[in-house]
Amino acid sequence: GGWRPGIELEDVHMAVESRLHHHIGDLAGKLHTARSRNDQVATDVRLWLRRRLDLLDGELAALIGVLLDRVEADGRTLVPGCTHLQWGQPIWLGHQLLAHAWALSRDRERIADCRKRVNRCPLGAAAMAGTPHPIDRLYTAGLLGFAGVVDNAMDAVAARDHLVEAASTCAIAMTHLSRMAEELVLWSTPEFRRVRLSDAWSTGSSIMPQKRNPDAAELVRGKAGRVFGAVQALLTLVKALPLAYNRDLQEDRPPLFDAVGTTRACVRVMTGCWAELEVLPGPELRGDFLLTTELADYLASKGVPFRQAHHVAGGLVKRCEERGQDLSSLTLEDLQAAHPAFDADALDRLDPESAAERRTSRGGTAWAEVQRQVSRLREQLPNLSGRAV
Repeated sequence: GGWRPGIELEDVHMAVESRLHHHIGDLAGKLHTARSRNDQVATDVRLWLRRRLDLLDGELAALIGVLLDRVEADGRTLVPGCTHLQWGQPIWLGHQLLAHAWALSRDRERIADCRKRVNRCPLGAAAMAGTPHPIDRLYTAGLLGFAGVVDNAMDAVAARDHLVEAASTCAIAMTHLSRMAEELVLWSTPEFRRVRLSDAWSTGSSIMPQKRNPDAAELVRGKAGRVFGAVQALLTLVKALPLAYNRDLQEDRPPLFDAVGTTRACVRVMTGCWAELEVLPGPELRGDFLLTTELADYLASKGVPFRQAHHVAGGLVKRCEERGQDLSSLTLEDLQAAHPAFDADALDRLDPESAAERRTSRGGTAWAEVQRQVSRLREQLPNLSGRAV
């Protein structure tokens, strides 16, 4: 049977000392020499948080890896790139997935940076003023795997900014996860029809048999607000607290645990969703006016100032709308009537795949650029924060 400390023992530290006393008698009373529960609790929280940050970092790396796998498997699906949810330009699906991967990579950078401040040992600060006993705080910190100590004893027991920072880091990550979740919700609708979620990550309806509801993605989207609330709770808790320790700080753990735990769970859910969904064929992109920018860029390549080229291309859109047609109906005569710089090769620009492949600037949607970014992100996966994941 396991050891079950009684409720008469105030906390885990008293419970450990009591258990030790059971085995070795009064000598156990020396355990608390040069210690206070103030610095013990501060140390416990840092140990817990350091481990959870490492776990979260690894889980984010796994999600990025799944996105990169998806880019390599389905990234050459041509889709409309949108602004304001309106079709803008043709892009490879991989280009959009990489935008999410880079955002998550920055979350890992924030975790690594936050970890540096978490990884300082408060132990030995005692209540707030240090101790007259000849202890070696650096030695103790090393035994516990810390990179160093919190230099000021009062700061060591009073500081909670590293908890706020960790929760804020989680909140920023949740904004990225919620954006990914929103796209899954949209992309799985009949209107977008870009992905089909697996049965494992969607649910049916109790009354409408045909429904496939994106519940997992919706829950991730909703839980972002919960993590934002945890940050606010921590900020409100530590606001204007006098130095050093106050019992108010007992309330720092619930929002911290919730923020970190919720974020980790949401990362794992997103990983499952992306690993198991099916990417559907892209829509027909030759209609509508998705390639209008190609005409403006064509004129600009001929030396026409882009503002003028933009105006000319907009006029062609208006002409097509008045005729009830789209850009594919334009003839060379139509183009040259709008501007004499148009030549026969301008019609070749009205091809969605070629349009995507012409975006060769660094970070563009051209497939070679997509592949370059995949390689860069894969190089970062194992060791972004200086530790093996």
